[in-house]
Amino acid sequence: MSEKPTILCQLDTDPLPSVFDRVVAVDAGVQHIFSYGGVTPQNVMPLVHGCIFTRGGADLRRTAVFVGGSDVTAGEAVLAEIKKHLIPQYGLSVSLMLDSNGSNTTAAAAVRAAGRHLDLSRANSLVLGGTGPVGQRVARLLARAGGNVRLGSRQKERAEAVCAVIRAHVPGADIQAVSVASSSDAPTALDGRNLVVAAGAAGAVLLPKKLRLACKSLKVAIDLNGVPPAGIEGVELPDKAADRDGHVCYGALGVGGTKMKVHRAAINKLFESNNAVLDIEEVYSLALQLP
Repeated sequence: MSEKPTILCQLDTDPLPSVFDRVVAVDAGVQHIFSYGGVTPQNVMPLVHGCIFTRGGADLRRTAVFVGGSDVTAGEAVLAEIKKHLIPQYGLSVSLMLDSNGSNTTAAAAVRAAGRHLDLSRANSLVLGGTGPVGQRVARLLARAGGNVRLGSRQKERAEAVCAVIRAHVPGADIQAVSVASSSDAPTALDGRNLVVAAGAAGAVLLPKKLRLACKSLKVAIDLNGVPPAGIEGVELPDKAADRDGHVCYGALGVGGTKMKVHRAAINKLFESNNAVLDIEEVYSLALQLP
């Protein structure tokens, strides 16, 4: 008999499930996508049971769950609750992927790009917009690689809280919160940095050109903002290892091509077994395997 069709159950914490995530799933070859919005830890159990009690044996690997939405903390809570309702001791499990706000796939692509030009185990990095979904994931990957990470935010207290979360995931992480509330904070935050990643909200210039040029240690600048103006002034959207004023620069589109490849590869990975869990470290591992 031929294999059953692949089904991706898209559980989105926002009221309307992401069209972007559905399109990527289709392009990855998923045959059926069941999309649900407004998913919370309180209402997810019957959706999980619908996935695990309808197929058996090897057929369960043909069903998978994708957790998305704009809030990575909400996505993490839903993922944790899903795990509680799987019954792996009896083989009743499906593979899971978390990519709220594209945070895991975007961060994986960005850090992969940085690693092409720097030894990340020795890198001194600054993550601007570090309390956002993508910034948190970028900082976590850089911390796990072993370098020194400064996590920048206009509200240092929020940055401290994110650093504490990262230390819980990465024991011994060399990460510190820094304030970037004003231009006078920038020289201190940038001091000694050879990598800057901007992952802030659209419409905000996080690193003006004059400050970038004044940082003599800087080698690589990655701007993940896809809506003008650039988060790192002087970096263009299509930049992909472009030389800008002696800095190796990546823009959102320059990273985006790899992000899409990582996203599709992760979706395909879900259907290789019925027990994979793809969070940031697993998605990054896939990114490193791409040609």
